[in-house]
Amino acid sequence: MRVVVIGAGMAGLACAEALADRGCAVTMFDKGRGPGGRMSTRRVETPAGRLSFDHGAQYFTARDPAFLAQVRRWQGEGLVAPWTLAGEDAWVGTPAMNAPLAQLAARLGVRFAHHVMGLVRVGGGWQVRLADGACHGPFDAAVVAVPAEQALAFLGAHDLAMAGRAIAARSQPCWTVLAAFAAPLPVASDVVRDHGALAWAARNGAKPGREGAETWVLQAGGSWSAARIEVEPEQVARLLLAELAALAGSSQLPEPTYLAAHRWRYAMSAGAAATALWNPVLGLGACGDWLLGPRVELAWLSGRALARRMQTRGDNLARGQPVMEGMVPGGGIEPPTP
Repeated sequence: MRVVVIGAGMAGLACAEALADRGCAVTMFDKGRGPGGRMSTRRVETPAGRLSFDHGAQYFTARDPAFLAQVRRWQGEGLVAPWTLAGEDAWVGTPAMNAPLAQLAARLGVRFAHHVMGLVRVGGGWQVRLADGACHGPFDAAVVAVPAEQALAFLGAHDLAMAGRAIAARSQPCWTVLAAFAAPLPVASDVVRDHGALAWAARNGAKPGREGAETWVLQAGGSWSAARIEVEPEQVARLLLAELAALAGSSQLPEPTYLAAHRWRYAMSAGAAATALWNPVLGLGACGDWLLGPRVELAWLSGRALARRMQTRGDNLARGQPVMEGMVPGGGIEPPTP
């Protein structure tokens, strides 16, 4: 079965890996410059050297037995490590948050910097159209593994029930500030939660496998971010830097050696009460943390669940059995795992 996966975050990579292990020919596109999605890591060159920031998810949990087994395998490969400072079941990628995803992306041959603009039904299959005008296909099945707001653009033209789930799963934004300093700041704790406008503040170098300069990641709460979603990044950076100064017990911090703000428009979803979406007639599926809830673990479970549901179609194609054309009202929505 020829499958196209749009989006190379945790959900898309988990789904693609399971399909590839079953013998499917998987093609993956992602508009980003590198792997990770919301687990991505930003690396910047400065006069003082190279800096690294985990500017998306700060850690992840592993509570489901299947996911915990996967995390243990990653740990054996040196790709993750526990970070008890964030919680007893908290983990981080090493030496950067996106380490396990980078390995998966390399294995699967993800085509980065490929912005998919359209998903088109052609002759019983699928074709993707990129921003540069290029077209790829045909594919027997298509997987949409992007945030709900972006998934809606792909699903709305083909399955209204899936599109309805995406509409209902609206995400909260998150402003994130990355700051580096020439010397350690007098902040007592390496991790601070819920202080003023800050939902999270962490000394990035305190995570396992990190080293180098004094780097901080500051993340504002959803309501604060939504109220300032169109504010200039430079202004947001200074506002959240003032919150960090308060943590340090100072009215003003030393001037950062590096300062940037990143606007995550689609950061935290409340979930859509489904594990995965799959239309077996069209061969169209969707997965992601917007379906189950805003956790890395749930994104992985969603991707794997979709791959399991797609196996029947792949087996039928392998046996040469025809797939009926048409629209399936309801989109084959799978209820959430208990």
